[in-house]
Amino acid sequence: MILRRRAEYLRVWERVMGNFDKKLERFWEVFIEHGGYVKVLTGLQNTVYIAVAGLAIGILIGTLIAIIRVSPKNNGLLKTLNSLCVFYVGLFRGTPIVVQLLVAYYVMLPMIGVNIPALQVCVLVFGLNSAAYVSEIMRSGILSVDPGQMEAGRALGLNYRVTMLKIVIPQAVKNIVPTLGNEFISLIKETSVVSFVGAADLYVAFNYIGSNNYEFMVPYLVMALIYIALVAVAALIIRQLERSLRKSDRRH
Repeated sequence: MILRRRAEYLRVWERVMGNFDKKLERFWEVFIEHGGYVKVLTGLQNTVYIAVAGLAIGILIGTLIAIIRVSPKNNGLLKTLNSLCVFYVGLFRGTPIVVQLLVAYYVMLPMIGVNIPALQVCVLVFGLNSAAYVSEIMRSGILSVDPGQMEAGRALGLNYRVTMLKIVIPQAVKNIVPTLGNEFISLIKETSVVSFVGAADLYVAFNYIGSNNYEFMVPYLVMALIYIALVAVAALIIRQLERSLRKSDRRH
């Protein structure tokens, strides 16, 4: 009885592996002979570009928003700007990134008569979305810095803006590097939705391969492995950056 079951399991395993080998052969045929690798390289390049450029925009705008949020509200202008920043953060954190992409590409841009390539729209939307999250990350980092740092800067004759940019924010950045790294990893994974507006990413590339051989299992497995590799590389870079920052702290 046991031998019979083992024989059945072996036959099932051989059948499964045989089918997988056939799927793998069809995948490599489209990947190599039909130029699938070109689309994969293009999709990989676009994925990394959107994530990196989006994070850069997010850090720039998010830092500005965070400074406004933590600044003393001494006049009506700062109170108004603070209210706008709160609305901005609530808007982008309260709606899915795919909805923001669709609204921007199919509603907002046609309404104002602007024609921008899909890839650039994705970079812009991902940057604006990231800014909402980075602003909260940066705000918490600024608040974690000892208030005495601001007082020391002002005592040395520096104004509020210079003290914030030269003393407080550099210390805040060291505190939030791991969280910024998580935001970058999230951006990498979220780029999988850019195909909704016609941008070529990894999903589009592997969907092309699957559509050409009517077999999606292997392409999607390879796509998942590439995303895992991208995240692993990003995590490695973040850890190296953290180590270098800790070493600079020890030297001081």
